[in-house]
Amino acid sequence: MTEKRVSRWYFGGLASCGAACCTHPLDLIKVHLQTQQEVKSRMTGMVIHVVRSDGVLALYNGLSASLCRQMTYSLTRFAIYETVRDFISSGSQAPLPFYQKVLLGAFGGFTGGLIGTPADLVNVRMQNDMKLPAHLRRNYAHAVDGLYRVWHEEGLRRLFSGATMASSRGALVTVGQLSCYDQAKQVVLSTGILSDNIFTHFLASFIAGGCATFLCQPLDVMKTRLMNSKGEYRGAMHCLIETAKLGPMAFYKGLVPAGIRLVPHTVLTFIFLEQLRKNFGMKVIA
Repeated sequence: MTEKRVSRWYFGGLASCGAACCTHPLDLIKVHLQTQQEVKSRMTGMVIHVVRSDGVLALYNGLSASLCRQMTYSLTRFAIYETVRDFISSGSQAPLPFYQKVLLGAFGGFTGGLIGTPADLVNVRMQNDMKLPAHLRRNYAHAVDGLYRVWHEEGLRRLFSGATMASSRGALVTVGQLSCYDQAKQVVLSTGILSDNIFTHFLASFIAGGCATFLCQPLDVMKTRLMNSKGEYRGAMHCLIETAKLGPMAFYKGLVPAGIRLVPHTVLTFIFLEQLRKNFGMKVIA
């Protein structure tokens, strides 16, 4: 009988918040690139434009909404995935089959995406606000102000604009991150070359970040367009058709900054999560 530590249900939300604080500027640039109607700027050009126009601190516009999103979306998906995974595998020494990890990740991600949609909508709007002319800016003071004003000015239904897209993306990115991380870590450890250390966590999370980026990019583009729209799209299908008119590569607009943002975010999230588990996790007898 050996003693091991397992994550507490809220560790995923805390780890995601820590990662978001580090990668928020990349997320902001990704949103700016995705909401261009035509390809006018690349990543470096967009960074220079934002800094020249609004200053260095503008790269952290919408940080409060980003943290709010992590404490709704990420906390929910991690809590569901890790709690159910640990419960199912508690009576067995063998890890879950990969297909069960995928199904569990999809369910957790879909649920988290739905719950996190209001914060996600405010996050996208706050990040994109500086691109608008002064008279069209929404000027949300912070995440809670944004949530209240959307509910008060546009109605409760508007808070869940793009919920289908956000939930579907949540399912895909959670499969790419959590399911693929678990599987990659399992494969790496099974070789016997590496032990359960920070390098193993880095390698497995890097693989997971790449998988997540590739899986969710088309949905991420459509979700961003829907949430930032002022009524030009009648729904997800209309957004799909209009985006397709721009060419197939429109669905992968911002792929490099998305990868540059999501891969480090994934790596940092799992490194923080593993350190939280190792130092503050619940002790169980394996």
